[in-house]
Amino acid sequence: MATWGSLTMGYNSNIGHSVSFYLTGIPGHESAHQFISIPFCVLYFIGIVGNSTILYIIHTDRSLHEPMYYFLSMLSLTDMGMSFSTLPTVLKVFWFDAREIELNACVVQMYFIHTFSLIESSVLLAMAFDRYVAICDPLRYSSKLTPRRIVYIGILIVIRCSIVLPVIFVRIPTFSFCHSHVLSHSFCLHQDVIRLACADISFNVLYGLFVIAAYWGVDSLGIFISYVFILHSVLGIASQGGKLKALNTCASHICAILILYVPMIGISIVHRYAKHSSPILHIAMANIYLLVPPVLNPIIYSIKTKQICQGLLRIFSSHRVRLAHTLKA
Repeated sequence: MATWGSLTMGYNSNIGHSVSFYLTGIPGHESAHQFISIPFCVLYFIGIVGNSTILYIIHTDRSLHEPMYYFLSMLSLTDMGMSFSTLPTVLKVFWFDAREIELNACVVQMYFIHTFSLIESSVLLAMAFDRYVAICDPLRYSSKLTPRRIVYIGILIVIRCSIVLPVIFVRIPTFSFCHSHVLSHSFCLHQDVIRLACADISFNVLYGLFVIAAYWGVDSLGIFISYVFILHSVLGIASQGGKLKALNTCASHICAILILYVPMIGISIVHRYAKHSSPILHIAMANIYLLVPPVLNPIIYSIKTKQICQGLLRIFSSHRVRLAHTLKA
């Protein structure tokens, strides 16, 4: 098995030959990787089961077939997509110490990671619009956000976020990589791969900045504007109880925004201003950015949303009744 020292040695460019990268677990703690994998497995399990449960509750409870919960379903599907995008390589590194990944597989993985990340931001924008209509124009809520329009919004989000990244990703297999082929994480990220290229990456860098501005920037601005109008409308409500009730309907969504955007801003700051800091800091920030939203979103919506909480209680009650019947039999 290759040692860490041998993996960090430089490689000659292999034009016309297959290129491989080497993923990184926790540098200096390779002997404890199987133990370290336990919290990762727990987080993945909570995220996948939690989001699957949210989808099941919304699908089986007809009272939840409303715009707010349709958008929540989109968020859960996106979170599951994010989890499944990183799960194979993370477990491969920590369980089997299998670090090698071919360039094409790496490009495919980074496409799904970054695409689901963009989709999540767009879904949060759609959810902000949903809250805006529900609070600022409640009488026309059902007529504005019909099931057909929600489907169109979902399709538009997928198209908008899936067509922008191939422009830069198709260029990566044409690059030569003559530096170390060791990546900084246990999954492939665009900024991590292109820093190893011995080629002109200015287009990728500039296009990446364009994507950040046109997607993350526009989405965050739209969310901010929506909440400005929401806050203005809430302040116009006469009763204190009415104000609290209106704001409470936004609490889960605000938490989901913070869970996504705070780690994203954090990892951007670390990559830009702390390039020479401990690699463990970069690894921790990347894992928080990709693992925390799928884990916390279903927990927050289960706690803060009464209908989802009631759906969970019904599931637990039905399982308890079935278990009691089984034991009696």
